[in-house]
Amino acid sequence: MLPATGLRTHAWNTALRSILLLAGFPFLLVMMGYAVALLVVAGDAKTVTHGLYLAAGLLPVVIPIALVVAGIWFVIAWLSHNKLLDLVTGAHRIADRAEEPRLWDLTETLCISRGMTMPRLAVIETKARNAFASGFTPRQAGVTVTRGLMEALDDRELSAVIAHELAHIRNGDARLGVVAAVFVGVITLITDVVWQGMKFRRLGRLTMRGGRSGGSGNRGGGAAVVLALIAIAVVIAVLAHLLALVLRMALSRNREYLADAGAVDMTGDPDAMIGALRKVEQSPAMERVPDQVRALFLHDSALSRSRVRWFATHPPMEERIAALVRYAGGHDPGKLPELPAEPPAEEAAPWSEPLSAPEAPSASEPPSPAWSRPADPPPRSPWAPRGPG
Repeated sequence: MLPATGLRTHAWNTALRSILLLAGFPFLLVMMGYAVALLVVAGDAKTVTHGLYLAAGLLPVVIPIALVVAGIWFVIAWLSHNKLLDLVTGAHRIADRAEEPRLWDLTETLCISRGMTMPRLAVIETKARNAFASGFTPRQAGVTVTRGLMEALDDRELSAVIAHELAHIRNGDARLGVVAAVFVGVITLITDVVWQGMKFRRLGRLTMRGGRSGGSGNRGGGAAVVLALIAIAVVIAVLAHLLALVLRMALSRNREYLADAGAVDMTGDPDAMIGALRKVEQSPAMERVPDQVRALFLHDSALSRSRVRWFATHPPMEERIAALVRYAGGHDPGKLPELPAEPPAEEAAPWSEPLSAPEAPSASEPPSPAWSRPADPPPRSPWAPRGPG
C-alpha cells in the first residue's frame, strides 16, 4: 500500500484494499466446494489422506455448480433489486421535479458537473436521517434519502450527502455490494448443505457404509475415517462462512471511506460533508429495515458498533470524520447533542391514535347546571331517529 498523504492517495489505497478483499470470495467458494466434496467421498475413503485426495478430484464438478447457483442469484438481483429495496424500505419514487424540487435540483446540478446520468430518486417518509445508493448500471442507478435528512440538512450538507451516494454509483459500489452479497449467499447455502450432512440419519448412513468398507480393507477403521472427514468438512465450512462475512463487512467499511472522499472531490466542501455526518449521527436509526439492507445506508450506529469490529458494516463516525479532517482539510464542529426520543404516539398509525378528551370549561365560564336546557331546541333533522310515539 502507498502511504496516504492526501485525499487522492487515501482514495487509491481504499480502492486497492477493496479489490484485494473482493478477490478473496472465489477462494472461499473453493473452500466451501471442498467441504461438500469431503462429505461426498467420506464413505469411500480408506484413510483420511485418501479422502482428502478424492475430495480434491471432485472440485472440477462442485465449483461449476456453485458458480451456476451464484449466477442465478445474480440475475434475480439484477432484474428486481430496485423494486425489492423500495418494498423493504418503504420508499416511494420521485417521478418528476415538481414532487421534490430541492432534491431534484441539487442532484441534477451534481450530475451535470460530473457528466453523470440523472439517477432514479426516492424518498422514505421517516424522521430518521439517512440515505443509500443502488443500481448495477448508471441507467439503473438510484439515490434514496429520508424525509428527516432533507429537513435537517441545509443545501450544502444535502449536496454533500447526495455526492456521497453518487460517488458510490460512480465507483460501482452498489454493484460491488450485490456481487459480495451473492457470494455470501452461495457460501451460506453451501454451509447449510454441509450442516444437513451432519444430521443423524446422514451421519448414520455414512458411518455404516464406512464400517463395511473398513471391515474389508481398513481393519475396522472405516467409521473413524468417516467421522474425521466430516469433522474436517464442518471446520472448513464454518471457517469459510465466517471469513465471507468478515470480507463483506470490511468491503463495506472501505467503500464508505472512499465515498466520503469522492463526495469532497465532487463538491470541494469537506466541511459540508463533516456537518452532514454529524447531523446524521444524531438520528440514523432505520430499525424496521433488515440488517442486510441497512448495510447500504450512509451510516448505521448499531452496525458500526459491533463488539467484534470485523463484523461491523460501517466504520465508526469519529474515524470517518477524522479522515476528512486529516486528508481533506475539513473542520470538525464536534459531536452534536442527541435528539430527544420521539413520543410513541407519533409512530402510531393514524387510526390507532386515542380520541382527545373533552375540553374542560374555562375558569371564566361557570359550568352550566346539569338540569339546564336550551330555550329553543334546534330543528329536527328529517333523517334523525324518531322517538316512540
